[in-house]
Amino acid sequence: MKIVFMGTPDFAAESLKAIYNAGYDIQLVVTNPDRPKGRGMKMIASPVKEYALEKGLKIAQPDKIRNNTEFIEMIKQINPDVICVVAYGKILPKELLEIPGKGCINVHGSLLPKYRGAAPIQWAVLNGDKTTGVTTMYMDEGMDTGDMILKQEVEIGEDETTGELWEKLSKIGANLLVETLEHIEKGTAPREKQGDNFTIAPMLDKSIAKINWEEQTVNQIKNLVRGLNPIMGAYAMLNNKKFKFWKVDVTNKEEVMADNIEALRSGTVIVSNPKDGLFIKAKDGVLKVLEIQGENAKRMNIQDFLRGKAIEEFSVFE
Repeated sequence: MKIVFMGTPDFAAESLKAIYNAGYDIQLVVTNPDRPKGRGMKMIASPVKEYALEKGLKIAQPDKIRNNTEFIEMIKQINPDVICVVAYGKILPKELLEIPGKGCINVHGSLLPKYRGAAPIQWAVLNGDKTTGVTTMYMDEGMDTGDMILKQEVEIGEDETTGELWEKLSKIGANLLVETLEHIEKGTAPREKQGDNFTIAPMLDKSIAKINWEEQTVNQIKNLVRGLNPIMGAYAMLNNKKFKFWKVDVTNKEEVMADNIEALRSGTVIVSNPKDGLFIKAKDGVLKVLEIQGENAKRMNIQDFLRGKAIEEFSVFE
């Protein structure tokens, strides 16, 4: 089968690697244009482009694909059997979806139809879900509304971060894509309609990163920290300085051996020293901080951080 592959981040690069190693005829790799990054604003290629270059695959990087006659004609000339789309980052127009004889298929990082949208992996962690998975699907004009092909479910560890789950699902998705292509080639691919019980999982907005000590429970704060690691980090302010929280755990007042915790404001530092660590009162319990980042500093485990910089007990994170 002739394949056109469309994808951008490392999640997609795993799938490209898998179908390349499986021997599929990859006629073209489509990825987003190089982007400036870092202090020097150096142009950086996507992980998908880097892998395609390594293997000598033909690459296209259109700024847009909607109303892009030249790009559409290029795909028509290839006349692919299947277009594989994995975290490409752009919505495909109908005229592109109709080109491949055996359809456009997508690798989606959730068990459809639960999460539709751009950030299903992140929202599964943010919402404290216990399970998630990967779904392959036929694409249509809707947002992740096409018929499902294959699924694989996995458990989410109680301390697992978005970054860790992302890496795990990228490998599962890669294997599932190869299995899906094998079924399509044999004509044995299942096709299942989606139900209507779904949640939209939009791109993450920076506004969600601030911890709300008064409103959020300890478990919600822990899920926020896990869900935003390593994307942007959950944060709180102390003495007008931003502190990012990269790893926390839920504990209880018995562990910190402190009196009158209920009388303290949420966000109050209960214990803070290099030996015992950092404990903060939350709405319904106590948060144990394991990894933190001060303003204009690097991420550190809490013991190392507190050896170099004191956080006063009974100070209050806002």
